[in-house]
Amino acid sequence: MIFSIIQTKILDTTEALNYLQMGKTFAFTYGPSLLKAVAVLVIGFWVIGRIEALLNKILSKSNLDVSLSNFLTSIGSLLLKLMLVLAVASMLGIETTSFVAIFGALMVGFGMAFNGSIGHFVSGVILMLFKPFKVNDLVKIAGGQTGTVTGINAFNTTLKTLDNKKIIISNSNVTNNDIINISGQGKTGIELTFGIGYKDSIDEARRIILEVGKECPYVLDTPEQRVVVTELADSSVNLATRPFCNSKHYWDTKFYMLEHVKKQFDKQGIGIPFPQMDVHVKTPLKSVN
Repeated sequence: MIFSIIQTKILDTTEALNYLQMGKTFAFTYGPSLLKAVAVLVIGFWVIGRIEALLNKILSKSNLDVSLSNFLTSIGSLLLKLMLVLAVASMLGIETTSFVAIFGALMVGFGMAFNGSIGHFVSGVILMLFKPFKVNDLVKIAGGQTGTVTGINAFNTTLKTLDNKKIIISNSNVTNNDIINISGQGKTGIELTFGIGYKDSIDEARRIILEVGKECPYVLDTPEQRVVVTELADSSVNLATRPFCNSKHYWDTKFYMLEHVKKQFDKQGIGIPFPQMDVHVKTPLKSVN
């Protein structure tokens, strides 16, 4: 029994020595290459970080939009990091050709799985390149959503509404719909329509609307505000006006005009017709016995 225990210990010691020898062989054979690869990886990421910061600095001084410059920087950084990983893999003796083939196959699979997301991404690139609007513009897009642009991201665009709601719209929905940039020109005209009764004076209503426009602190002198008759409707004569203001005062101007025109109409006895329904009730005749 003692002999068996001694034999077992000898075998364990021999096995441990074999593992130790294998470890030494691996360390002397692959150790220098592994240390060199780790050093290249660490230094490479540091250099890429410095290049990214320099690229950001250069693009910030150019006339490129902030969203586009950030997007280009991130793409450049990703490509450099991919090249670095391939170089390190080559240093470790890994066949980069097979690696690239596997990576390409994975990208095809991901592309098929995330076809919609890729479409949103491509639409985001289109928005950043052609810039139909920029951050802080007041826009109307994607089936009537109106708000101030707070961000143009890779996959979606975010709007902030007047009541402080955040609307997130996929970039494909943005590019596939009409885009109305309300504040893109710096100045904007506000389409307003006021209906008056057929018995009311058109000239008096026109005078009131123009006076309210002159008193409004946001309405610009040029282009000159006009009031025209646009429709003789079923129950009203519709007068349209288009006061111009700076884009940032769009809502202030609209609300001011609507409120004060209504108040002045009330003072001057000009009514604003609204749909009404007359109901006639017929009482059935009582039968005579």
